[in-house]
Amino acid sequence: MPNIKSAMKRVKVADKKAQANRSKRSEMRTQIKKTRTAMAESIEQAEVIFKETQSSLDKAAAKGYFHKNTVARKKSRIAKAINKSRG
Repeated sequence: MPNIKSAMKRVKVADKKAQANRSKRSEMRTQIKKTRTAMAESIEQAEVIFKETQSSLDKAAAKGYFHKNTVARKKSRIAKAINKSRG
């Protein structure tokens, strides 16, 4: 445990930010799962949900929740799966 007041504050702030980041990352993972389940049901619905997911992932990368290359890889894999199931 830090003894200096500013260091104590940094620990608190870091914990708060880590919790918020964890929440946002979980939200993104859930959205990716929704896209994948929508692919099993209907391609048209999956494409609509994928557009929303793409936007959310790009925002997450901009905010620093995920690295930009991680987001690019996730989007690419989902798009590839949608195109493959389309035929």
